[in-house]
Amino acid sequence: MTTILLIEDDTVLRENTAELLELSGYKVITASNGKIGVSLAKKQHPDIIVCDIMMPELDGYAALKTLSESKLTKFIPFIFLSAKTERTDVRKGMNLGADDYITKPFTEDELISAIESRLAKVSILQELNSPQDFESNPSGENDIKTLNDLKNFFDDNGKEFTFKNDTIIYREEDHSNYIYLISKGAVKCHRIDHQGKELVTALYKEDDLFGYTSFTQTIPHKETATAIADTSLLGISIIDFTAMLNKNHKVVLALVDLLTEDLSVVKEQLIRMAYGSVNQKTAATILKFAQKINRKPEDPIKISRNDLASVAGIAPETLIRALTEFKKQGIIVAEGRNIKVIDIQKLEHIS
Repeated sequence: MTTILLIEDDTVLRENTAELLELSGYKVITASNGKIGVSLAKKQHPDIIVCDIMMPELDGYAALKTLSESKLTKFIPFIFLSAKTERTDVRKGMNLGADDYITKPFTEDELISAIESRLAKVSILQELNSPQDFESNPSGENDIKTLNDLKNFFDDNGKEFTFKNDTIIYREEDHSNYIYLISKGAVKCHRIDHQGKELVTALYKEDDLFGYTSFTQTIPHKETATAIADTSLLGISIIDFTAMLNKNHKVVLALVDLLTEDLSVVKEQLIRMAYGSVNQKTAATILKFAQKINRKPEDPIKISRNDLASVAGIAPETLIRALTEFKKQGIIVAEGRNIKVIDIQKLEHIS
């Protein structure tokens, strides 16, 4: 049975998360702070560690650093679980060697998916590398192995682009000369159907990669990308990106994970459009925009009704009726283009 070490100082969250993981078939060891967690990791050598950041005695950053310096624990997959959502906080955790970073509040699916993904990746790497190879170059100082390494590569080598709100970044059928990392702002990708109706196909937020129609070829884009806030991008040309991949094969696994996640999002969107009620579609879309645009879900969303309707897959008039119903129930307030979520939990459970 897979063993998970859960390090969390919040008693209620620790017990609830442990129960959730146990019901999912895992054996769970718990620790109330980083100091206890490090000791348990060295004694029991779990298969994976899920750890909070802000804790007494020893915080998550220090716990990860300590574990990374020990031969017994440095290869154990490590996932941060934290309410700290700033890009600098996420990047700091990943730079220290974390395998993933989940922000609170989180869903059961998000946590289980992250755990299973990291365990699968370790299994694949162990098959590709003998233990001797794994031990001989543990630091990989010059390698780009993870998405975080790749984003650092963009930070160090990317060409800077800036776009005002509502400015088109590239159009459908333009050649995909660059792959982009969003350093500030948000982007929507969309297509126009034969009736002239816009369909939003994806939303991207700060620290997301996009524009990768192909990782190795400058083939035409299949959609248009538009900034939905004042946006700054870092771009790597397809030529330079291909050269980087040729020298860093292990990052391909991380890109496969990224593409798999993209497919899962598309499937969820299609299922919601096909089977969800109007209110469910509207609620899910508001939450999606809140996640992509805002640092906090409860902050006002500045977005057009047409964009909301396009992502939800419903007519603008139908969306407006659903928004009116949400306002009556005290779930949201709306002023012009701004929508502010008042009751996130109620919105998440709209039927």
